[in-house]
Amino acid sequence: MKRIISVFTVLVVVGFGVYIYSANGEESVKEESETQDMKQLVNDYSIGEKTSESASITSHDLIVTDSDENQLTYDLPEDEFFVSIAPYVEQTHPCEIHSLTGCQGEMVDEAFSVLIEDMDGNVIVDETMNSMPNGFIDLWLPRDKTFHVEISHNGKTAESEFSTFEGDNTCITTIQLKESSSV
Repeated sequence: MKRIISVFTVLVVVGFGVYIYSANGEESVKEESETQDMKQLVNDYSIGEKTSESASITSHDLIVTDSDENQLTYDLPEDEFFVSIAPYVEQTHPCEIHSLTGCQGEMVDEAFSVLIEDMDGNVIVDETMNSMPNGFIDLWLPRDKTFHVEISHNGKTAESEFSTFEGDNTCITTIQLKESSSV
């Protein structure tokens, strides 16, 4: 009888453990799905797939306002920070909070070599990226870090630093491409 009770107890404990593990796993899958949906929503506004009166993105929220001035606020992922960079040669605009529906960069649908490293020298991005129809390059980066960015295009280069802490800018319009100096 003691053996049956022991086996039953072990089965109950294992069953409960499996239940807890699967419940947590489902929550993680749900959070990952919500993060992907949020990134897709931001992208849809950036490329003009979705429209509204305005859509802007702060360090912690996506804020969408419709034509009736109704405002929807979406939380951004806890571990990722959105930043949009508009490299330029001639024209730019001052900006801190990126407007997905209003900001317009100079260099539309252009290919850029983008290198982003954290302050420890870890490469976060090293690829050719195309600017979108709004002239911006959208990035999702780790939060609470400072980064060094180097952007190149047709023999012109720019370098800058920016960070992804709470309250930091999500719109970077200060990266002016200039002729690269040969060594």
